[in-house]
Amino acid sequence: MDSKATDEKLAQMRREAEERDAERRATSAGLRYIDLAKSPFEVDALRLVPEDEAHSAKVAPIHAKGKRVTLAAIDGSTAPVQTIVKRLTDDGYAVEVVIGSLSGLGHLWESYQYLPKEPAQITGKIVILGDELAKARASFKVLGAVRDALAAYDPKAASIAEVLNSVLLGALVQRASDIHIEPGDVHVRLRYRVDGLLHDIMLDFPKEPYARLMARIKLLSKLKLNVTSEPQDGRFSLVLPEGKEIEIRVSVIPSEYGETAVLRVLYQDALTMSLDSLGLRADDLAMLEEELQAPNGMILNTGPTGSGKTTTLYVFLRHKQSSEMKIITIEDPIEYHLEGIEQTQVDRDAGYDFASGLHSIMRQDPDVILVGEINDKETADIGIQAALTGHLVFSTIHANDAPGAIPRLIDLGVKPASIGPALNLVIAQRLLRRLCPECRVAAPVGDATKTKIKAFIAALPKRVQKPALETAALYDAKGCDACGGIGYRGRVGVFELFRVDDAVEKAINTDPSEVRLQELAAGQGMTTVQQDGMLKALQGLTTLEEVQAATGKIKW
Repeated sequence: MDSKATDEKLAQMRREAEERDAERRATSAGLRYIDLAKSPFEVDALRLVPEDEAHSAKVAPIHAKGKRVTLAAIDGSTAPVQTIVKRLTDDGYAVEVVIGSLSGLGHLWESYQYLPKEPAQITGKIVILGDELAKARASFKVLGAVRDALAAYDPKAASIAEVLNSVLLGALVQRASDIHIEPGDVHVRLRYRVDGLLHDIMLDFPKEPYARLMARIKLLSKLKLNVTSEPQDGRFSLVLPEGKEIEIRVSVIPSEYGETAVLRVLYQDALTMSLDSLGLRADDLAMLEEELQAPNGMILNTGPTGSGKTTTLYVFLRHKQSSEMKIITIEDPIEYHLEGIEQTQVDRDAGYDFASGLHSIMRQDPDVILVGEINDKETADIGIQAALTGHLVFSTIHANDAPGAIPRLIDLGVKPASIGPALNLVIAQRLLRRLCPECRVAAPVGDATKTKIKAFIAALPKRVQKPALETAALYDAKGCDACGGIGYRGRVGVFELFRVDDAVEKAINTDPSEVRLQELAAGQGMTTVQQDGMLKALQGLTTLEEVQAATGKIKW
């Protein structure tokens, strides 16, 4: 065994002996023992005892809920400890003293550095000043500028609040949906997800500020600082100069070289979108508006994770919202808070899942119900029953295309005889990156491609407004300051809408195979997500490469 391994083994043995001694002292005093280095604690509780006093008295408050406080100490009987207990008791607190080791207390004392001096500073919010935002918008026009700004910080002297602000502001300017913090053996990798694709910001972010950065994020998100072996979820928000708040949802999981964090940036765009802004063609939009007028039934939305399904359903809710309508949702989690709509969130620990939540919602006499996802028989059955008994139900389900949602319901155990009368419309959607209009460049189109385009346009269903062949054009991405050098800016939705009419209802009862349902969809004049994407490419909104990446090999 080498000397380093020997030293580590001896340190572990000393610590174990120290913990055994603390446990014996706790038993002797009739108090509870806690291994302070391994047990979760609340950073906010530390403010009940000033840091200097905590060191001198050898104590640390570890939990504070309401007027109940848990105070860890080396020896609960000393005069300094009793003085602290009396002060807290006089302030109305019920105090439990527990016993821990000195090294365990030292572990807790390190967290005082993360505690702001003024209580008002711990709000779970970061306030962005006007000049900060203006400077970021001017400086972070391209991803490389964010990298340069982070690389300029001195790893040892930099304010970790400034570092985090730079990471967040860079994400805002670039319209990133997620920030990924991924520790490696030597360095940490920082990435932004922009318009669905991940982009490296830094591959060599130093390990030293990483630990402080994680502590800052966890503190803001109300996560446990000393818990590193379990997943944790939290959130905080950015307050912008114009008064808008952007919520940051935080997920932290343990990994081989430290904790991996993903910060999801929840922009409020979904709260202002209308049906017109979803990107539906005129014929599909007219069909959707008609189905949304129905007083009851079910509309399902399908697509992979991150395809915008929930955002689309939120737009439906806003479209239906009125003072005469009662709208209730059950989500996992609540993505955006919609004013005037009652939203509930799954809490499996409390036994509140989609099925039980839907049971409860039905007793509230709603007109419109949003169920975040149908993924089991019980939820599907209750949703179908709600649609059959006078409610309009919106939900999502996992299927490759719109017709495939019906076999999926049958696979979950729903009776085919119930599906047809309940189901009004199935939507499938994907999100494609939108070409930057400032720098897109016309792509050369050869004779062979022109022939394919002509045949594609001719084969489109009658209800689709066909683009004129002479105006159809394809474009490539280039890159400029307006799009951060990427060539794309924002995303555009592509859709297919499958209406459950009498012919489809009959097929569900006799031959609900996906092949038969796709034949009926084609007979309705349904365009697939790929065809819709190709139409948008011919309009110069996206590229054929994007269409193929999202929908598979193009079938001319």
